[in-house]
Amino acid sequence: MQGGQMIVEENAQLSTVLTSSAKPSYIPSLTKIIATLGPKSRSVDTIEACLKAGMSGARFDFSWLDGDYHQETLENLRIAMKNAKKLCAIMLDTVGPELQVCNTTGNPIDLKADTHVTITSNISKEASAEVLPVDYAEFPKIVKKGDTVFLGQHLFTGHETSSVWLEVLEIKGENVICLVKNTASLSGSMITVCVSNVKINLATLTEKDKQIISTWGVKNNIDIISLSYTRHVEDVRELRAFLKMKNLSETQIYAKVETTEGLRHFDEILQEADGIIFGRGNLGIDLPPEKVFLFQKYAISKCNMVGKPVIVTRVVDSMTGNLRPTRAEATDVANAVLDGADGIMLGAETLRGLYPVDAVRTVGRICAEAEHVYNHTLHYKKIVKHVGEPMTHAESVASSAVRSAIKVKAATIVVFTSSGRAARPPVPIVAIVIPHLRANSLKWTFTGSSQARQLLGVRGIYPILASPDVAAPGSEESGLRPAIDHGRSAGFLKSNDRIVVFQKVGNSSVAKIVELQQFFI
Repeated sequence: MQGGQMIVEENAQLSTVLTSSAKPSYIPSLTKIIATLGPKSRSVDTIEACLKAGMSGARFDFSWLDGDYHQETLENLRIAMKNAKKLCAIMLDTVGPELQVCNTTGNPIDLKADTHVTITSNISKEASAEVLPVDYAEFPKIVKKGDTVFLGQHLFTGHETSSVWLEVLEIKGENVICLVKNTASLSGSMITVCVSNVKINLATLTEKDKQIISTWGVKNNIDIISLSYTRHVEDVRELRAFLKMKNLSETQIYAKVETTEGLRHFDEILQEADGIIFGRGNLGIDLPPEKVFLFQKYAISKCNMVGKPVIVTRVVDSMTGNLRPTRAEATDVANAVLDGADGIMLGAETLRGLYPVDAVRTVGRICAEAEHVYNHTLHYKKIVKHVGEPMTHAESVASSAVRSAIKVKAATIVVFTSSGRAARPPVPIVAIVIPHLRANSLKWTFTGSSQARQLLGVRGIYPILASPDVAAPGSEESGLRPAIDHGRSAGFLKSNDRIVVFQKVGNSSVAKIVELQQFFI
């Protein structure tokens, strides 16, 4: 129940569960899937397969490896996009104020439960099962006896053996003596360190992040930046100003909220950011497990009401090494969709998991099933109530377009846009992004391709980059043709369907119903 009302359609029948496997659906999920590309998912063939399986965004995590490595992966992505004839958003994930164990040898570190290990701020020492050097001089000053420290690549649950839970026993100068709570083997040259509910006095946008954005980001004109460890609205504003200075003012900022400090300032962060990434991995360390779901529902609802995309992380961790998710994970994905999430982000599952393509495909299928029973009408009414009156002219006409689509059971809504902004109704949106000419003191350029890719972060929107002449008077029919062709190839448009067309003409916005038979005569 949500506000005393069902979050799923009332006509959802048990029979759909029993018959859904009889005939597989080829219609892609409306919920977007962002996949992290890395060692197991960077070849052209694998990326192309991920695109065809439903990947709409590619995340490049700069906590791992360098710009040259990620550049090779990006070039492979571009080839794969051409082969698959699909757009894909490019997301740069910043490192942020992340603490790490400096394991210069790269040798595995085997820790045994009930033994002692010393974390030291002296990074000249070699990492071992007895001593773990951390790249933060203030570490002994920010922790106290009884604090919990997590090390490794996974959130500790007590099951996996690649992360460890430590309890601080004593602080002696530059050394922090800890009790090892579980047996684990830590691997890699850099091992992440998280301290529960402890403030790290480091900048959110680090000098390393600025260097990466200034080089790799500028070179590739990235679509979205995931700002890791966003804690205050000033973090977003600082990045916005930096992007403007680097001529990346069209790059969107998704604030990654993953600490209790970020939760406390969530409302202000949401107002400034272009989207939100709900980082459940680190947040699951700062919050007790029983509290995470509550903030997830709150955050998604707030994002829905203000019309900003929200992406949920850490959903099918078990697929890093298994072909199928657990039943709990599958239910978790579906519940994120029912809550109203725009996208699902895959991390280790595609970065270094054994089954990256299957992970994308499986999550897509779960999302599609949840969307089938999602109560779109209730969601629409809640947003209309939240917006209130008076609405702006554009909001009023957009609302009428959605209402019309519901009333006439339209198969899709076609939106002509140059800004890349669009609403999220109960049917797919084909957004025809019209490039426009922009000038600076040095050159004239067409913009539009980045806006089209950025829409791949919003649930239910299928962007198409049109030619500039689509905006000319009398060109609507030629503009509709690629939208209709795309809808047919994607599987959500048939010759006897109706569509609702939403378009801005001069200073006015209009919505009208179009019968598709005339396009198939």
